Amino acid sequence: MKNNHWLSPEWPAPANIHAATTLRTGGVSLAPYNSLNPASHVGDNAEHVRENRQRIKFLLKLPAEPLWLQQTHSNQAVYAQTNSSTAIADASYTDQANVVCAVMTADCLPLLVCSTDGLQIAAIHAGWRGLLDGIISNTIGCFATKDLLVWLGPAIGKHCFEVGQDVYSAFAEKSAIFSSAFTATANDKYLADIYQLARIELQALGIKQIYGGDFCTVTDSDRFFSYRRDQQTGRMATLIWRD
Repeated sequence: MKNNHWLSPEWPAPANIHAATTLRTGGVSLAPYNSLNPASHVGDNAEHVRENRQRIKFLLKLPAEPLWLQQTHSNQAVYAQTNSSTAIADASYTDQANVVCAVMTADCLPLLVCSTDGLQIAAIHAGWRGLLDGIISNTIGCFATKDLLVWLGPAIGKHCFEVGQDVYSAFAEKSAIFSSAFTATANDKYLADIYQLARIELQALGIKQIYGGDFCTVTDSDRFFSYRRDQQTGRMATLIWRD
């Protein structure tokens, strides 16, 4: 389902699972953060950020304030619970009802995870550094089951994500299978498919139900913030919670 201010994942999640990615519309922030920017670390007006977070809570009918992470491109996942304070991590997971896990992105890959029984959920922020260092594996390891559904949210598309030889070599040294997610261009550069990198890792973990992965934040400027496109910009929030 789609509307003007958020995306709902198209995945067969249990009925008690709720999830969304906010778009850049529907908020109060001024350019270059226009308009629904929930990120407090990008230079936006603090009052505007607070108002945007309140709007997100209202629009999505959130049961609680999300656990807003201080993301550092790490491989750290934290347990989210009622009244959790801000944590330094790049993923959060929970088995508690009415606790909202959230990540913020503007080209990096947001992943949402839920168990097929609807009891466990997670939100993951995966840039290439986090992917390389195992943020997905670390978060999946927090689940009691591998019977999971994963949705790949809006991220930079494979035709826009140019990286250097160092990034390609780091993934190829980790596992040769990652090489299939890179296409060589000129001057020792590569186009990286961040969605494919995530799929490779998820499939290696035995996860077969993988959805989404057909967005490009760079080229879809009407809906998405993009750091690579604009440098100074806002963030989308990708959130998940359960009844």
